[in-house]
Amino acid sequence: MPGHSYETGRLNLPFVGIATFGKAPYVQDWDAIDADVAILGAPFDSGCQYRPGARFGPRAVREASTLFSFGHAGAYDHEDDATYLGEDVRIADLGDADIIHTKTEESHAGIEYGVKKILEAGALPVVIGGDHSVNIPCINAFAQDCARNGPLHLVQIDAHLDFVDTRKGVTIGHGNPMRRAIEKDYVCGMTQLGIRNVSSTAREGYEDARARGSDILSVRQVRKLGADAVLERIPEGARYYVTIDIDAFCPSIAPGTGTPSHGGFLYYDVLELLQGLSKRGDVAGIDLVEVAPAYDPTESTQILAAQLLLNFIGFIFHNRR
Repeated sequence: MPGHSYETGRLNLPFVGIATFGKAPYVQDWDAIDADVAILGAPFDSGCQYRPGARFGPRAVREASTLFSFGHAGAYDHEDDATYLGEDVRIADLGDADIIHTKTEESHAGIEYGVKKILEAGALPVVIGGDHSVNIPCINAFAQDCARNGPLHLVQIDAHLDFVDTRKGVTIGHGNPMRRAIEKDYVCGMTQLGIRNVSSTAREGYEDARARGSDILSVRQVRKLGADAVLERIPEGARYYVTIDIDAFCPSIAPGTGTPSHGGFLYYDVLELLQGLSKRGDVAGIDLVEVAPAYDPTESTQILAAQLLLNFIGFIFHNRR
């Protein structure tokens, strides 16, 4: 976010200018990324089994993020007595990966390429989907990075387990990403939070996930344990990849998604987990998926997504310091 005080430079109100994420500079040349955080849109929703529309998620989340971008230097949080996202955190928006309609593998390859370029530049990749299948190329992109820096522990915040192996030959749809991820030799474990009610994965999927070392907790179980106890179950000092499906949240606050599921998290349920995680180890990558803005005329879903990402990025770099 451009750093200046209210007294100098432009006021730069939210409705002014081009809607990059947080009004960060747009970087068109992916060989010239010079940032701490790089935002990549993945507007792909051909992996959906029900309602499409998440292809418009990146655009909507970017638009919503301007609400939190008044141009002053950083965001002071009186509860934490800390200023987040100051001038020392350089965010760049790379635009979107190339998507080819009807072609999943080619579209996924475009997303994987974008994440690889971010990692090569030494920046934190933050990918905005798109449906949850976009997590598959994101994780694929980490192969060389993990060979250099060590494995990933995946933290999934979601209503659905997404652990289907294959269904009618489909292996890279939005019900498959966690199953594809656990197959990687550089994914050393998985924590799946918010999983509840009627799910996209049959019983054998849960048994398979647990057999492979996954820790699965519902919303009610997370609340009963409390954030600190949940965080204690996640390996300390690890490298984390965090994937957030917006349907993890209750549709009372996030109706704009293809597969809403009642009984979900509220904002602070997740924020406290993310803040704690940023203190517990190193967050190496993030994706946030399944925002489908057409189902939410109030626009609160994409505002929630933007606010969550900006706060999470702020926590990560504050705690790294």
